[in-house]
Amino acid sequence: MPAQAQRPVAADLDWVPFADMDEAARARVPGYCGGGYQEPQQIPLLTATDDSVFITSDHARYRMEESLRLSGDVNIAQGPFQARSDSAEFDQFSGEARLSGSVVSRGQGFLVTGDSALFDTASGDITLNTASFLLHEAHMRGEADQLARTGAAAVRIRGANLTTCQPGNNAWSLVASRVNLDQDEGFGSARHVRLQVKDVPVFYIPWMTFPIDDRRRSGLLYPSFGSSSAGSGFFLAQPYYFDLAPHYDATYTPQVIHRRGLFNELELRYLSPWGQTDLGLGYIDRDSEYGDEFSGRSSNRWGLALNSEAQWTSQWRSSVNYNVVSDDDYLTDLVQTLDLDRATHLPRTATTRYQDQDLEFSATLRGFQTLDGDIADADRPYSQLPALALNSRGQAGDLDWQGRGQYAYFWRDNDNIQGRDRAIGSRLRLQPSLSAGHQGLAGFVRSSVMLDHTQYLLEDVPQDDRFSRTVPFVDMDAGLFFDRELRLAGQDFTQTLEPRLYYVYSPFREQDEIPLFDTAVTSFNFSQLFARDRFVGGDRIGDNNRITGAVTTRFLDAARGAERARFSIGQLYQFDDQRVSVDGRGAADKGESPLAGEAMLRPLDNFSLSVAGQWDPRENTTLQGRSQVRFHSEDFRTVASVGHTYDATAVERLEQSDIGLVLPTSEQTRLIGRWVYDLERNATAGSLAGLEYTTCCWSMQLVAQTFRTRDDGLDRRVLFQIQLRGLGGGGSAAANIAESIPGFEQHQPWQQPGTGRRSQGRL
Repeated sequence: MPAQAQRPVAADLDWVPFADMDEAARARVPGYCGGGYQEPQQIPLLTATDDSVFITSDHARYRMEESLRLSGDVNIAQGPFQARSDSAEFDQFSGEARLSGSVVSRGQGFLVTGDSALFDTASGDITLNTASFLLHEAHMRGEADQLARTGAAAVRIRGANLTTCQPGNNAWSLVASRVNLDQDEGFGSARHVRLQVKDVPVFYIPWMTFPIDDRRRSGLLYPSFGSSSAGSGFFLAQPYYFDLAPHYDATYTPQVIHRRGLFNELELRYLSPWGQTDLGLGYIDRDSEYGDEFSGRSSNRWGLALNSEAQWTSQWRSSVNYNVVSDDDYLTDLVQTLDLDRATHLPRTATTRYQDQDLEFSATLRGFQTLDGDIADADRPYSQLPALALNSRGQAGDLDWQGRGQYAYFWRDNDNIQGRDRAIGSRLRLQPSLSAGHQGLAGFVRSSVMLDHTQYLLEDVPQDDRFSRTVPFVDMDAGLFFDRELRLAGQDFTQTLEPRLYYVYSPFREQDEIPLFDTAVTSFNFSQLFARDRFVGGDRIGDNNRITGAVTTRFLDAARGAERARFSIGQLYQFDDQRVSVDGRGAADKGESPLAGEAMLRPLDNFSLSVAGQWDPRENTTLQGRSQVRFHSEDFRTVASVGHTYDATAVERLEQSDIGLVLPTSEQTRLIGRWVYDLERNATAGSLAGLEYTTCCWSMQLVAQTFRTRDDGLDRRVLFQIQLRGLGGGGSAAANIAESIPGFEQHQPWQQPGTGRRSQGRL
């Protein structure tokens, strides 16, 4: 490209050092960029208010009805167009002005310079030779053999070299034979493009589009690549975003997976006046690795995920969540995510719901696809086809009444199941209740009576196919509120003391012959001390004769009302042995329960400690516990959490530690990590380690992950991604890290123009 030492460079003219930028501009630019682009508040040229041409210069030579020669600080203005040069010649017949010597032309959000230019006053078009240009909003600068601006917003460039890096830094650039920029539409397109890194060509594409402002636009998103032991090695993904209309869009991601082939993913998103629908599709034709491993199965593999939420009226809404895959290993082999948890059952639900002040109704279809072939048929969840629920409430004098009803038909494949577990059928449950109470500043008291009636009509059972069960409940809940003002560590607080008593009674009913469709024992914790029953689902109703005593104290910031600390402890007493259980679990003996407690300490807005657990005073041992410490800096660049989980009551004793960290080592570099360690096995249960490096014009993420698979093996994955500022939308690496480490996504060093793509789960 010809030397351009004599003419001003567009990017240099409007580049402002960080220290000299105004406050609003500083907030948009990281300090490590060293500065940013700012348009002059008042362009130092004439301001034209119509199509008339205004010209000033130091010297002028006018030839009657032919031409006007200008020299010395020539300024031309016509409408929004303004230009300056060393000299110019204006042809009165053609209406063209030829500018030469240090040409500078400005428009709204656009600056261009050149050695010479041709300006057509009739059309407002200007063509510059050996040009440099700057788009302020896109933070994009470049050079061109020739640049033509047609109208106020369209730019055509020949022989372009452009980048979003700051002046003096050409870490990357795009070199294209032709580039078209449309400021009205907010996007650019380029032909015969090669990507250069430090002036070294690394990639070629015949055509591409890219955003030049914050509006959503079609174009390439950031590519990602990495490796996976489950995915047979290296994979490379290049998403392309389609901005189809303001209310719907799509993302297509072809992904090459070593030894498997081309895996295609498509995400469709649709917004309507009533809600949003997301559809994810995945397909690979002839997965060679899968075909070699399972020769008797089809190697054409696919997946589908449909999510839809709609609010039809102020009372009616609906939702759909449907997931299906071709085989049990589809997610493990093909979906390159960083989730530490692996799904064993894919949910399928469709719900319609009505709700107003006193009435609620819902109709749901619920099913699952089980992905773990080792799960026995008798242990797989039931489908509910359908599940209906109706709740109503109201008042009768001083009494509050409530009616709850549920109906469900439970089904699953029972060809290989024997005994009671073979049962399918319907269940009707009715729960009318009456309650009364009073609440004031000093405390509250509330009592209620409820009748829990259930009827079953069963199929495929050798014994009776009809059951009914009726269990009455009586309970009472009472508490007091005390508070005082106190001063701790020089700060004013309000401390509360909240003692509470709760009693519940329900008689024993024989239920061992009733199948277990959806019932489980709840986890014992502090909130469960005040629950009416110890079971969730409708197949077991507990026998209860127990009283709970508990106390809570809170420390409230007197100035702001924020809760800075909370401590709660409670215990229940069983007056009788409990007899109703689920497979031997959930029935407690007469006497005192373990102590259940919770504690929360938040001395600072960005630091908290939480502890919850159960302790058996008779055995002097901890039964369950969960503790966690969380910290984040004000800008969320630093995020840290440390947790510990312990459960001696589980079928397999559980004890794990969990550490998560996002740590900036500099203004541009962050270390990312999460480690879950199984203290029972003395082995890692899952880990994630990564590095994020951000500059003013590109960023890089490198993430390595390990996690336990269903067969207790250890899977390893590596994901690498480079993002070039100004060339696409969100990237998968950052999104996947955010799923694993809460708080990661709270800090973004610079806002990326371009696609307004919403990241969704994919199949």
